[in-house]
Amino acid sequence: MPVIEDAKELQGDLTRLRHDLHRHPEIGLHLPRTQEKVLQALDGLPFEITLGKETTSVTAVLRGGKAAAGNPGAQRPAVLLRADMDGLPVQEKTGAEFSSQSDGAMHACGHDLHTSMLAGAATLLAEKQHLLQGDVVLMFQPGEEGCDGASYMIREGVLDAAGTRVQAAYGMHVFSSLEPHGTFCTKPGVMLSASDGLEVTVLGAGGHGSAPHAAKDPVTVAAEMVTALQVMVTRQFNMFDPVVLSVGVLHAGTKRNIIPETARIEATVRTFSEASRLRMMEAVPRLLKGIAAAHGVEVHVDYQEEYPLTITNEDETHTAEKVISGLFGERRLSRWATPLSGSEDFSRVLAEVPGTFVGLSAVAPGADPAASPFNHSPYATFDDGVLADGAALYTELATSRLAALAAAA
Repeated sequence: MPVIEDAKELQGDLTRLRHDLHRHPEIGLHLPRTQEKVLQALDGLPFEITLGKETTSVTAVLRGGKAAAGNPGAQRPAVLLRADMDGLPVQEKTGAEFSSQSDGAMHACGHDLHTSMLAGAATLLAEKQHLLQGDVVLMFQPGEEGCDGASYMIREGVLDAAGTRVQAAYGMHVFSSLEPHGTFCTKPGVMLSASDGLEVTVLGAGGHGSAPHAAKDPVTVAAEMVTALQVMVTRQFNMFDPVVLSVGVLHAGTKRNIIPETARIEATVRTFSEASRLRMMEAVPRLLKGIAAAHGVEVHVDYQEEYPLTITNEDETHTAEKVISGLFGERRLSRWATPLSGSEDFSRVLAEVPGTFVGLSAVAPGADPAASPFNHSPYATFDDGVLADGAALYTELATSRLAALAAAA
């Protein structure tokens, strides 16, 4: 039976798991209930399981029964499949029957689908264990949303969990907008931007709002900084190598007639090349310190390196495209012409081993993707109908890539 048909038989189980995870989202690096649910899904399957020491990660290794057949001394090929598991500090407003029961937390980025799809792939791969020509490493990862959970798992050895370094790695991410329902998205090379954080504190001197000349107002300086940062991006950086800087926090003061001591700015910075990323690290502090000096105030600038560029391997991306086309037809494959300005800590894995990242639209069938709320929105919804497709793709990527690696050995 084709893998997609096998996956469809799991649709009910995958939907129930996804709804359970969605009702009880957990945030950050410690997801004890989510870990428990993953372990329950793997229970009885022939995986070698390792739990994280610093996080609630789960690493599961499946030994292929056909590996090195006829050549027992050959190195066993290994591939990695990754799913992130954490939610977001968002209050859900979708009105779904299975909405989050955790106040202030929501699976607004679809990680509940990723976890369920990889759990489904675990079942499908276990059924094919005797046919696998190598080993499969499943990477159930906490802390993707700003906690760099991938780094923790890499430090704890996920890439070498099979006893040898994995030779290919695949990740998947669902979207609640952008593309029509069921569309798979790929791009060789730079697929997602790098992400960095900026925290700025302007230190002035407080005073009465009626006498700004007797104080050093940090509010007007901070306001000038916000505008100057946007102007700098448009005037110092090539529009064909874009930079996105968005201020998400601008805070100062307690009452309208009091000039405060300090003002705070927090921003996210997205870049699409290492050259622009390095230039921003130099240009931003220089600009802000210059503005502060011009107004006679002090400024503390904390420029925080976060996630690097997500760069997919061209050969592995073509491999994924062939698998997608073979399973679902070319009409369901979309190759992006430009990168997305989101960021991912799966970039850490792709910096270590060849691999690729695949997007999957979970927009409701028939819905307009352009009008659908995007990931991280409290109104973002993801259709359960893609769960079997994701499980099938994970399974076929591992199976076919292991066969190719074994043939080339």
